Amino acid sequence: MPYTKVIQQLKENLQIAYRQAIDCDNRLDELRKAGHGKFVAIFTEEQGFSQKSNRFLPYVQELANEFEQMQSSTHIAPETLEAFVKKLASLLQTIQAFKQQSK
Repeated sequence: MPYTKVIQQLKENLQIAYRQAIDCDNRLDELRKAGHGKFVAIFTEEQGFSQKSNRFLPYVQELANEFEQMQSSTHIAPETLEAFVKKLASLLQTIQAFKQQSK
């Protein structure tokens, strides 16, 4: 597979996103109990996600499913890889921003 190192790096970043999403979702639970966090979705369709959730884990799961499909494919189109990387970067950046703002 021509993208072996890239795939490994994406897998590591996806694992980081999963662990951080759990922490962020727990923090969102705390905020909701305090009467905050009354939004419908974290990301919009324009950001590439098909999920609509007010939690982070469903977005991580969407990316994990896409990642599995990419890994099982014999050829990964560059535009597929690029779209995946953009969504993963968007997720990680949003998680970081949320963590900073909810301290």
